[in-house]
Amino acid sequence: MITALSDDTSRLRAAVDFVTGQDSESLLPLLLPGLDGPELRALVEQCHFAHAALLVFPSHPDALHATLAECGLFTDAPPQPSVVVRERLALRYGRAAVDLEVGILRPAVLGHDGRSRVIEVFALTVPPGSALEDIAVQERVRHDEAHVAFEIDDPGPLVLRGLRSCFTHHGAVPDGGGYNPHENGTVFHFAAPASSKAPYRRIELYAPGDHRDQLDSHLTEFRRGQPAETMLRMLTGAWTTQALSVYAQLRVADAMDIDTARDAVALAGTVGADPDSLTVLLRYLAMLGVVVEEGPGTFRLTALGALLRGDDPGSMRPLALMYGGPFYESFGALAYTVRTGQVAFEHLFGTNHFDHFAADPQLAELFDQSMAASRRMFDPLPTHPVLAAAAGRPQGATVVDIAGGNGELLGRILAAHPGLDAVLLERPHVVEAARRRLDATRCTFVAGDFADVPSGKDVYLLSRILHDWNDETCRQILRHCAAAMTADADLLIVERLLPTDNSPSLATAWDLRMRCNIGGRERSLAHYARLLTDAGLVLVGESRLPLDSHVLHARRAPRTADSAGRGADGGRAHIV
Repeated sequence: MITALSDDTSRLRAAVDFVTGQDSESLLPLLLPGLDGPELRALVEQCHFAHAALLVFPSHPDALHATLAECGLFTDAPPQPSVVVRERLALRYGRAAVDLEVGILRPAVLGHDGRSRVIEVFALTVPPGSALEDIAVQERVRHDEAHVAFEIDDPGPLVLRGLRSCFTHHGAVPDGGGYNPHENGTVFHFAAPASSKAPYRRIELYAPGDHRDQLDSHLTEFRRGQPAETMLRMLTGAWTTQALSVYAQLRVADAMDIDTARDAVALAGTVGADPDSLTVLLRYLAMLGVVVEEGPGTFRLTALGALLRGDDPGSMRPLALMYGGPFYESFGALAYTVRTGQVAFEHLFGTNHFDHFAADPQLAELFDQSMAASRRMFDPLPTHPVLAAAAGRPQGATVVDIAGGNGELLGRILAAHPGLDAVLLERPHVVEAARRRLDATRCTFVAGDFADVPSGKDVYLLSRILHDWNDETCRQILRHCAAAMTADADLLIVERLLPTDNSPSLATAWDLRMRCNIGGRERSLAHYARLLTDAGLVLVGESRLPLDSHVLHARRAPRTADSAGRGADGGRAHIV
């Protein structure tokens, strides 16, 4: 731990002396005793000592620059918001993050080796008598945010993984981190090993750019030792859903720009919101990378936040409204589903979600839009090799999208394969919406349900349909498909697959959601194979898609004398 000096000026001077007197080659062995020559040389080649950091507590924003000047530190740059330190302080002291405006300044110093370094100064303004004084008192003693940092010169995935592995091999323990969208940088924090001889007990690896895939793995290791923090983050997950949903409801993203920051008060006037409350909402979303706070009360949209624009071609706004609206309400009754095995949505609203939405034209349109928005996430599907093979048939081919919604996915398939024709099978009101989207010269529209699957076509598509239903209804749907298919026709099924090894998967989360909100379920590959067999079909292959999804490729099983007489099973299920 650095020396327990109580005033910020003395602490800053000690940091300056340390940074100017160290370099990578001398500091790394102090932090990680046991580094041998080859390992040390490898680390020095991949990262360099960049700064020492500490948290100070000026009584007024203007007082910070005066304190820095006393220590020979000067910078003209305005403070940038610190996402990582603000979150850490909020969790440590049980405060709301929006009440902790932590800024970062980086005045430069010159090391003894001639290399430029910085003193990274985190600043939390604490006026006399402020309720934040207890944080200042404790942090000046504990120095929890004080650290030394090494910047990675070429932060590729292999380099990042290797550096993290080397640090943990020599006793450093993952200690948090985060992605800062304000400067597009990812930080990995470690607690120094007990044997460390350096005065700083925390180490930071700084990687320019967005490396949240690596960060997720790092934070998973960290949270194993922080159960209370992990539980708190999980318990507050509903806040994020509602924050995004409200942001979408108010169309705030439509009123913002990626290149130019806007004042929150002016934004509030545009979208019809309370200025103070909208500012708090935007600061919360800034922690998620949805917006960036460029200066006090001014915010800029990010590429992530632009996904909630209503006019964006890849807009996920309908999903935000659906997940934060009807499905959020029914998920609040999850206990009913877990206790009884029945569908919470039906218990809450008195009918299944298909009929509930159909009775309300606005909800029906929102549901269809949300389905179309989620279909855009399966980008590789239009060029899947099975579809490519169908498009290459000499006589051309026809794709039947069964319960294809408003034609979003089918339109993308037709655009990718000019030689294909199509049939869209849907409910009557949805067919009318699809007519406005799809080229009628290449697409035939059929209003009906699963019993109306047209016969004799080349490729049949069930995209995220079967997970809406129980096993018996799935068998009925698949039997209708089998009855319509010729011997050389292809059936493509897009679904998430439950893992067989208990590994983390979106399918596991969606399985809970489907049982609570829809009455369906996710299934394993073997489960789908059994359903196909029961329906007279056979699984002949599967390929991965993004977001833990797969394309299952099935064909009609060879007909036997017994199966030829059975035909399609009865029962006309509602199309979804």
